Amino acid sequence: MASVSVVIPTYNRVKLLERALASVLGQTLPADEIIIVDDGSTDNTVSTLKTLHPEVKFIQQDNLGVSAARNTGIAAARHDWIALLDSDDVWHKHKLERQMAALNNAPEYLICHSNEIWVRNGVRVNQMHKHKKAGGQIFQHCLPLCVISPSAVVMHRSLLEETGLFDESLAACEDYDLWLRICSRYPVLYIDEALITKHGGHDDQLSTKHWGMDRFRIHALNKIISENKLNDSDRDAAINMMVKKISIYLAGADKHGNTEHVEDFKRILTKYASNTVAA
Repeated sequence: MASVSVVIPTYNRVKLLERALASVLGQTLPADEIIIVDDGSTDNTVSTLKTLHPEVKFIQQDNLGVSAARNTGIAAARHDWIALLDSDDVWHKHKLERQMAALNNAPEYLICHSNEIWVRNGVRVNQMHKHKKAGGQIFQHCLPLCVISPSAVVMHRSLLEETGLFDESLAACEDYDLWLRICSRYPVLYIDEALITKHGGHDDQLSTKHWGMDRFRIHALNKIISENKLNDSDRDAAINMMVKKISIYLAGADKHGNTEHVEDFKRILTKYASNTVAA
């Protein structure tokens, strides 16, 4: 079985981190390496946990954001397979075993994700149809919103060497941006079994901290379209989605008096509006 490095970014979540780490340590297939990147925490995260878990590699850095923390952990990882876990999420005990077995049986795949359970404020909630997971060539499935959870992913380092790491300039939707880049080039292996539990509802979630999340997705779409590496079908679909998101954003910005990004998005809309095709 191939070796796996686990990367866990964290910021002021020492209690949640203990739960996340316990779920990694309780795997039926043990991880070969666990790296926790403390992104400038002020809650004594490292001093609290380091003596309890000498087997874990702790890295401390200034508060640079989740993308920078993940990138730091990936750069420090010693193994070719990288598994991510957000510090507020939990792996189910067979997570690594199921995914690594599936990847071993399908060596043409370099990335694997799974289904998941959602818990918000301690209560299990159902996913909407738009969040439905899928596998295969799923670039166009990824366009409306992020349908791959970082905590559900195991991926080969070579993907990141080719497509680049998480974009540290994005305050949110950095995972959406990375999955677009990867899924435009590679098929995704999907396991239709809930192998993680995502816990939401806390105040420090990025979706809570940042208004208008689609503005980050628009930047990601514009970036991948501008690279001119998409096939014709994917490019048309990406342009259609970007134009749709910009139109909705501009309508909302006008209604609420938000002027940030408006002129930039109007220029993008003018550039691409004539290129949209019937969906």
